[in-house]
Parts: sequence; structure tokens; C-alpha cells
Amino acid sequence: MEAEQKHALFIQAKEWTMEAGERIKERVQQPFKVNTKRDRKDLVTEVDEDTEKFFAEKIRKTYPDHQVLGEEGFGDDVKSLDGVVWIIDPIDGTMNFVHQKRNFAISVAIYQDGVGIIGLIYNVMTGDLYSAKKGEGAYKNKDLLPKLDHTRKLEDCLIGINQFWAVPNRRLDETGVHQLIRTVRGTRSYGSAALEFAYVAEGIMDGYITMRLAPWDIAAGVVIVQEVGGMATRADGKPLDMLRENTVITCNPAVHKEIIDHYLYLKD
Repeated sequence: MEAEQKHALFIQAKEWTMEAGERIKERVQQPFKVNTKRDRKDLVTEVDEDTEKFFAEKIRKTYPDHQVLGEEGFGDDVKSLDGVVWIIDPIDGTMNFVHQKRNFAISVAIYQDGVGIIGLIYNVMTGDLYSAKKGEGAYKNKDLLPKLDHTRKLEDCLIGINQFWAVPNRRLDETGVHQLIRTVRGTRSYGSAALEFAYVAEGIMDGYITMRLAPWDIAAGVVIVQEVGGMATRADGKPLDMLRENTVITCNPAVHKEIIDHYLYLKD
């Protein structure tokens, strides 16, 4: 994609993201219907659904040859990342949206032939927009984010990880997580993968680890983190697959291999 075309696509995606954010803010204090998906902790609201529908309709009208991969069922049945694919999470952090009315984000990514070229993460309630175009750096609002410090030591790191992975579970040996928690300076859990990716890119966290995320949770964050010199892979170090669920580690490259080799004991 030519630079001019990519810039125009970025401007349009940003405009729709900001508009969607305003629509969500108008509804956040109003009553809305909450349903569950896989279990009682996997929430979806009519605001999630309406927001994804808003994006899908805009994209199909403006870019009829583009595909949409979304969480709430208003996208396409995407089998391939050939061409241009929008990967959208209308509200990443729905439980926070329901319970806290904050700490959630809109995540919008645009991939071309499997490569992330645009990423947008909008923290709706603070108004902070994290964005990147491939090869052009990453930004928080209008400020260019600095490259990550590749001399970072693990013992000085702040790592994002949910406490669920520190108790017995079927995906990860928790004893390695216990060792990691003892080694690093501290851990955090914000309840929104998109925001945790954004915080890694900003350098206010040094890594984020989880064992099950869908493409729409991570697609924009991957683009943004890579633009500051960060890494995003599966928890075994293999490349992420934007057509299926993944284990995920995104972090400063200085600690990527050390965390995988010494602390993440994956179960078969």
C-alpha cells in the first residue's frame, strides 16, 4: 500500500474510532443490556454489539473490498488475511466497562496480506489514543513514543499478568509464574489486553503475558508495540496467528527470551 493511501486509511480509521468513542461515552451511564458468552465472566453488552455494527457498516460502505474480523459477529467469516482486513474489538475490557465505567478501550487494526499496517487503541474515558502506522513510529495522542530501552533488566521490570495464571490451571505451570513474580519489581492486571499492550508500548509496563487471547484483543497492540521496538509472540516464542486464539507475551526484547526460557512452563 502506498504511503498516501495508508495515511488516508489511517485518518478514516481514526475518525471512526473517535466517533465510536463518543457514542460509547454517551451510553456508559445509561442502562444497557448485559449478556454472557462462554461463561458468567465472559460478558457482552448491547453497546459492544452496536459499536461493532457501527464499524462494520462504515467499512462495508466505504471499502467494500475490505474484510472485517470482529468479536461480536458483525464481521465476515474471515478465512485468510489476504487483501485488507480490519480486526476490531469494539470494547476491549467489557467487564471493566460494566463494573467500573473505565479501563476499557476500542481496538482497531488494519492488516494487509497478513502484515499489520495500522493500529489504534482508544482509551475511551481518558481520551488517550495510542496509534501507529507501520514504519512511522507509535504515538500517544500527538506525542511520539520513544523506543524501548533494550538494556532493561528483568528484576527492574513491571509485568502485566492476571492472577489466574498464578493458581493451578490447565495451560501453564503456575510454579514458574510464582518465580517470575518473585523476580520482577512488580506485577499489574488492568483487565484490558489492548490497554496492557498500549502500556508496554508507552514503556510504563515492561511486558504482558496471558494464555488465551483472540486476534481482536491483540491485533492493534502488536502494530503499536512493534513500532517502539517491542516484541509480541506466542508464549513459546513462535509467531502469533491472527486467525486463531493465541498464548501471548509482549514485552521489551531485553527480557523476552529470559521470561520464556526460565518462567513460562507451558502444559501440553
